[in-house]
Amino acid sequence: MSEFLNFLMLGLTRGSMYALIALGYTLVYGVLQLINFAHSEVFMAGAFGSFLVVHLVVGEGEGLGGFEQLLVTLLGLVAGAISGAVVAFVLERVAYRPLRRRGAPKLAFLISAIGASFFLSQLFGKLFNRLGNNQFPDYLHKGEVLWTPFGARIKLLQVVIIISAVLLMIFLDRLVSGTKLGRGIRATAEDAPTAALMGVDIDRTISRTFIIGGALAGAAGFLFGYAFVFSNTMGFIPGIKAFAAAVLGGIGNIRGAMIGGLLLGVAENLIPTAPWVGGDAWIGQEWTDVVAFVLLILILVFRPTGILGERLGRAA
Repeated sequence: MSEFLNFLMLGLTRGSMYALIALGYTLVYGVLQLINFAHSEVFMAGAFGSFLVVHLVVGEGEGLGGFEQLLVTLLGLVAGAISGAVVAFVLERVAYRPLRRRGAPKLAFLISAIGASFFLSQLFGKLFNRLGNNQFPDYLHKGEVLWTPFGARIKLLQVVIIISAVLLMIFLDRLVSGTKLGRGIRATAEDAPTAALMGVDIDRTISRTFIIGGALAGAAGFLFGYAFVFSNTMGFIPGIKAFAAAVLGGIGNIRGAMIGGLLLGVAENLIPTAPWVGGDAWIGQEWTDVVAFVLLILILVFRPTGILGERLGRAA
């Protein structure tokens, strides 16, 4: 039971971060019907931006009290969100808006996104000397155990990540379902030309959608960077898995992306590595990525539009 709970918490921790990144994919797809393949680098930018701010404020992070730790965590989330939002805003203005105004085919958007992804990865590699093991100051004491139910080791960092991600997801859900901006996003996703006739500023709505998705990915970048290590190539694997989570839940569906991210994170940790029968893992950690995508394929075979379907309007 203790090992099972340990792997469950690890799965929820990773799944929370996948869900935050997946929301950016699903928002952009909802309003533009295209996949922003540079979104993984927006996630990466959040890690670097928050690292610079946190390191500047706390140095090595020694001797911080509980309230100070909370403030630094909030600072990191805000710094990561702002970094991701700025990069996403520039990305939309430079890589997508000119193509949209010229009525470019979808393939042009795809090529532009891939080019922007490589550019951002190489730019951050150049700026930060391509270091592969950047680490945040350990101000939260990542190894500190908060709770030991049934002998499991629930760490403070895991609780912070899960609570932060859940609060951000609830905020987004309320934003889309209960605000004027959210109604504009849903109207644009449903029928952009008609929404424009009804007074919705399509360009501004799309730009704000990128900003919101970028802010969530940037916040996830901070959480991921603090929990592990980060580099200019850190966005590739989490980005692919977050995209898989968005498809799993229903690409274009906000609540589907949330569910898909959590489900994927839990499945990839519990199925291959958690002890089940006889106290042994079924196959082993090296099969984690395989399990994640086999699960995606199996669900799509029986539910081609994902768990909750594809339309952004139905998510609110």
